[in-house]
Amino acid sequence: MRPADLARLLLLAAIWGASFLFMRIVAPVLGSMPTAFFRASVGLLGLLAIVWLMRVRWQFNGKLKHCLMLGVINAGIPSAMYCLAALVLPAGYSAIFNATTPMMGVLIGMLFFAEALTLSKAAGVAIGLFGVAVLTRTGPVAFDFDLLLGAAACLVATACYGVAGFLTRRWIGQQGGLDNRLTALASLAGASLFLLPLFGGSLWLQPPASWGGLEVWLSLAGLGLLCTALAYVLYFRLLSDIGPIKASTTTFLIPPFGVLWGALLLNEPLSWAYLYGGVLIALALWLVVRTSPAAKNA
Repeated sequence: MRPADLARLLLLAAIWGASFLFMRIVAPVLGSMPTAFFRASVGLLGLLAIVWLMRVRWQFNGKLKHCLMLGVINAGIPSAMYCLAALVLPAGYSAIFNATTPMMGVLIGMLFFAEALTLSKAAGVAIGLFGVAVLTRTGPVAFDFDLLLGAAACLVATACYGVAGFLTRRWIGQQGGLDNRLTALASLAGASLFLLPLFGGSLWLQPPASWGGLEVWLSLAGLGLLCTALAYVLYFRLLSDIGPIKASTTTFLIPPFGVLWGALLLNEPLSWAYLYGGVLIALALWLVVRTSPAAKNA
């Protein structure tokens, strides 16, 4: 991997790690659904500007409907779930739970998409689930119903990511594919449309007691423009330069940054549980994404 690619990979991990920090700042003030909606809509505006500046041709090749549906699964629901989790979980917790995405992909592929389950992948799933259990039971946050709800919300989000990966390959990758920037743009449009009624309903049922100050709105701008629009551009550049397998290793790097930003900027307590749970999940990820000996010899 070239130094420039490695630098982009680290930058992307740092940016996505910061997204959990920003959600932890914004969601308790504005509420979960307003935070999720503003993240998607601000990211959409940022990507519109990027697509316009890059002069990307608006050719969806009949796949616009699929892109909008993917946006609901890959961005709308996960964003809502992580914003709900941000009400009760430290940023570092959410970042580590996010690393279970490949394991969810393995389980979903086996159950619904006829993907083979190797011994290595099965071991990875089991170890990863054990790592999640270690993190939730021995961390700096009290083990209670709120913690379980926050953990469940994160796991729903990663399950959506797992489903979206297979659907993207089926709906978008076939018949010539589609420009990744257009896929991202339409996905955020779909997410914004999905979250709009949830945003309106939350305002009607329980409007925010305060719309926050400068810190909240700067954090929201960072969440939408930096962690969504710019992150998409970096990620798709990495996909093009180093391929999807190497680009997916950013999943390993996000949790340390999420824990770091939470500790440095939000004074979140550190615990050995971060290390124990993080190492178990990292081992699980390696077992899931590594190339099997049979594949190497094929």
